[in-house]
Amino acid sequence: MGRYHFTTDEATAALGVSDVAARAALRRLAEHGEIAMPSRSFWVIVPPEYRRLGCLPGEQFVPQLMERLGLAYYVGLLSAAQYHGAAHHRPQELQIVVEKNRRPIDCGVVKVAFTARKDAAKVPTVSSNTPRGVLRVSTVEATALDLIGYPSHAGGLDNVATVLRELAERIDPVALALVAKVSPLTWAQRLGYVLDTLGFGERTEPLAAHVNEHNAVVVPLSPRGPALRYEQSQRWRINVNAKVEPET
Repeated sequence: MGRYHFTTDEATAALGVSDVAARAALRRLAEHGEIAMPSRSFWVIVPPEYRRLGCLPGEQFVPQLMERLGLAYYVGLLSAAQYHGAAHHRPQELQIVVEKNRRPIDCGVVKVAFTARKDAAKVPTVSSNTPRGVLRVSTVEATALDLIGYPSHAGGLDNVATVLRELAERIDPVALALVAKVSPLTWAQRLGYVLDTLGFGERTEPLAAHVNEHNAVVVPLSPRGPALRYEQSQRWRINVNAKVEPET
């Protein structure tokens, strides 16, 4: 039927057998590596070219799984940065942002990690075609804000700065300020400071206006950094309690 995913109930109905017999048949196919189950009762067909993975790549089944579960999602963080050209920092797992916490997926050697963001449905995305469908990926501006908002999911602040340096030329200043309106103000403050530090101050004027408009309070650059203040950025209302040292 041209589909590479199905549920246990769909298989049972298609085979016209009992639930017990269908599950036994599915187990046999799984033991031979022909199918895999990345989520409960959700199966994928594994073509020969992906048998070494023991599963379909995550980007080829996540859209279908999220549709089945009725969940808003997007590819984010380092995985999204890769789609936008920061290919040197490919994560070991597909990073997906959803509205509520979910357990990670381990399917063969394929790993999918979930990060919770309650307003995930409001984050702007772009479409990326895969061999099995269309994948939603956060825009480059939304990706930049997520990276600064979840540094522990992106290798720490220094790695975030390294990735941002690769993405900065693609950032639209006006679009960045618009995305900031659906993101925590502290993310805008930290991102603006880091982009300025990296030499991309021309990309941050609308963002600075957004921060100033909301009378931002002083926040630490690194939430997990020391309370000791090295210096303060008046433009971004940032307590610079950490040094930003991107890879050279």
